[in-house]
Amino acid sequence: MNREIVQVAHDNKDLHELIRKLDEDLAERYSNPDEVFAVDFSDPKVKNMIFMVAYIHGTPVGCGAIRPLDESTVELKRFYVDPSCRRQGIAGAVLSALEDRAIAMNRRIMRLEAGAPQPEALRFYASKGYYEIDRFGEYTDCESSLCYEKVL
Repeated sequence: MNREIVQVAHDNKDLHELIRKLDEDLAERYSNPDEVFAVDFSDPKVKNMIFMVAYIHGTPVGCGAIRPLDESTVELKRFYVDPSCRRQGIAGAVLSALEDRAIAMNRRIMRLEAGAPQPEALRFYASKGYYEIDRFGEYTDCESSLCYEKVL
């Protein structure tokens, strides 16, 4: 398989097309749109985020990002692999690349938020060493949020 994981700018068209597909998927899973936490691409802080896109034979098939939370912690955001390309190691490759970037930024904790309507994501994160923690940040008051972290 000709697979490539590439760091892209926040305004990359392939990234935005994958995020559009992610948003469609989440809209089908969650009945309450307030339970879906997106990234505000108009916020100037979006430039502090690192975005990755996975390509197979030049076609964008997955994405993910990390957002710095503090001096030791980043948050995984906008993580998605096209359903037609799942179970091929793409999610693991994107996650590994983002974990490597976090370590390069001297961040040692990666956190994330997901929910019960995403059972395959929860299984994936657990398989990669993420463990459940108390809700944090913007998720504190969202009853459906499940939060995880991993020490890198």
